Formats: sequence, C-alpha cells, structure tokens
Amino acid sequence: MSETASFALPELIFAGMEQFDVAVIGGGIFGCYAALYLAGKGARVALLEKESRLFRKASLVNQARLHGGYHYPRSIATAALSDEHKARFTEEHRRFVNFSFEKYYAIDRFGSFTDPSQFERFCEYLGIPCERVGEHPLFNFERIEALYSTVEYSFDPVLISAYYRDRIAREKAIEVMTGTRPVSADASGHKWTILCKQETGKTSTLVAGTVVNATYAATNAINRLFGVRMLDLTHEISEIAFVGSPQFRGKGLTVMDGPFGSVMPYGLSDLLSLSSVAYTHHKISYEQLPHFDCQTEHDPNCRPKAPGICTECPRRPASNARKMLAQMQPYFSDQVSFDYLFSYFTIKSKLKANYIDDGRPTEIDLLRSDPKFYCLFAGKINSIYEVEKIL
Repeated sequence: MSETASFALPELIFAGMEQFDVAVIGGGIFGCYAALYLAGKGARVALLEKESRLFRKASLVNQARLHGGYHYPRSIATAALSDEHKARFTEEHRRFVNFSFEKYYAIDRFGSFTDPSQFERFCEYLGIPCERVGEHPLFNFERIEALYSTVEYSFDPVLISAYYRDRIAREKAIEVMTGTRPVSADASGHKWTILCKQETGKTSTLVAGTVVNATYAATNAINRLFGVRMLDLTHEISEIAFVGSPQFRGKGLTVMDGPFGSVMPYGLSDLLSLSSVAYTHHKISYEQLPHFDCQTEHDPNCRPKAPGICTECPRRPASNARKMLAQMQPYFSDQVSFDYLFSYFTIKSKLKANYIDDGRPTEIDLLRSDPKFYCLFAGKINSIYEVEKIL
C-alpha cells in the first residue's frame, strides 16, 4: 500500500458519517460551558443531551448557592476551590446573581461537627468574612450556639439556563442533539465512532476525535460505554423544596456542620429553597450506576444507564418538605413562619471518597489518550472554569 493510500484509509472508514472535533455528552451547565469553550477555540462540537431540552436535571435542581467556601469546613480543598472561581463567575454572570440578601451561618448547640472556634479559624484561613452576631430577633439562640453574618450569593438557575441555551443556539460551531444519547462507541483510526439513538428510535452515527463526558449522574454509564475506567460514586434521589416566608424574605440561614439544613433565596425569584442533610436525600445507591427501586425494566425514560427526570416521574418519592421545615423551624424565633409551595427532584452523585468530609471536588480526567476521552465530574457551578485547565 502506498504512503498516500495508508493515510487516506481512515477517512474512507468514516466516509458518509458526520464528523466533529469534539463530542460533548451531557447538556447541563458543565457540558454547555465545555462546548462553548471548545467552540471558541475553533473546534466543531456535537452536544448530545438525552432529554428534550438542555438544563433539565441537576443544573436546575439545586439550592442555587454560589459557594464562597463556608459550606465545607471539613474539606479545605473544596472550600478553597469554591472561593477560587467565585469572583470570576460572579463578574461574568452578574445579571443572574442575587447579591442583596442577608446570609447567616449558624452552629447548632447540639451535635455539630464544627464548633465556633473551628469555624472562625477556618474562615480566617480562607480569608472569607464572618462576623459573629450576638442577638437577632428572627433567630432562636437557645438552639443556636453561634450565629455568623457572612457574604454569600445565590445564582438564578432558571435565568442562567436560558442564557446558556441562547449562547449555544447562536454558536454555529456547535450542533445540539437533544433527545439523543450514545448507545455504542468504537475507537478506530484515532477517532471515536458513536452510534446515537433519538427519542423517536431513529439512529445516526457521528465521528469525533475527542469525547467529553459531562453527564453527572450518568457518568459511569457513559464511561463504561466507551470502555474507560469508571469512578467510585454514590447516587442519591434528592429533593429541593421551595417555600415562602414574609418574615424571612431576602435572607438565608445555613445550620452546619452535620445533619442540619439550609434555607436561602433561590436566585432572583421570591422563592426560598430548602434543603436538609437528613431529608433532602430520599434514596441512595452504592452501585456504579444509579440503581433505584422506583425504576422499572420497561420504562425507557429512566434506567440505571440512562437516568431520567425525577420531578416528572409518577414514581418519585413523597416529599419530605414538612420534615425539613420541622427540622429548621427551631432555629427561628416564633415570629418566623414558612409556607411550603412545591419541590423539585433529581439524582445527585458524589465520589465515595468524600463521604466523610462531604467534599465536592471537581474531577476532570483524561481517561484515554488515543482517541481522547475526558471525564468531567463536578457539582459546584462556579467550578465550570476548571475545564479550561484540562481541555
């Protein structure tokens, strides 16, 4: 075979298939940001999303906390990483950030893993502001050992979702494939050949030199499909409840560090998001893929290898919002009341290694070099810029 023919052979293999420089799998905030970043570097990108629309799962279903580090006193790495990117994220998304609410952190008088002196040293080490509050009419100091005024913001997931969907739609170098998921992958000729299946059952094939897995709950399913190492993960069906309070509007309280909870503004809306360490997570799966008893063998919308949208599922757990409210109410004075409105549900995943310290590090690993396969696993929105260090 001549030298010219030998170099032409891979192109003949891929003839008739749509070709891309990169295939990004997962249409949440991390997948969308990675696609936009790579397109900005001149790459032609295919963005695959199983659902009919981008931003339908964990990127929307969260407490909308723009982490400044306070939340992780037992994981300095997570806390420092959160604070590292906060300034940039805030500056680039100012239109979608709530800067104007009062945010408090409290140490529970009974059972907290962190005492006041530890929390103060932690904040001093990170250089993040915290001012101890001796009295406040909205809080119950018989239950609170120490209360701190802090500086923490809330981003608006709904507005940010619309913003990124618009940016993706206007980027000609990105082809969005919603309602589409990969069902097989083969590495040949230094490229990935990916068979995709649409909601309608129609199949198509694309070719890409690089794959980025940004699917979060489906991380291991995609890693397994492409024949690369899976991560050691746990998976939880989680609930974010939404409440209203005329007395506590424009304020937020996080009780930590341990089996407590948090209530705070949900972005720029009038809603307060409510979460609880004890009650937010309904079911847990320790398997590599998210297996839950609410999944059925014949339901095409949610399976371990292709998790669905829990909020829309008739088999989702019953809400724990009343329990969350009952848990949080003792930290407030009698003049504060809350009204439960509704809940969102989603599958959240985390590394098993962080079960003890509750850390949420960002993992971006090159799991195969020829052809390239990157696994992007992260849970904190202001760490989206970590993709720029690796990709």
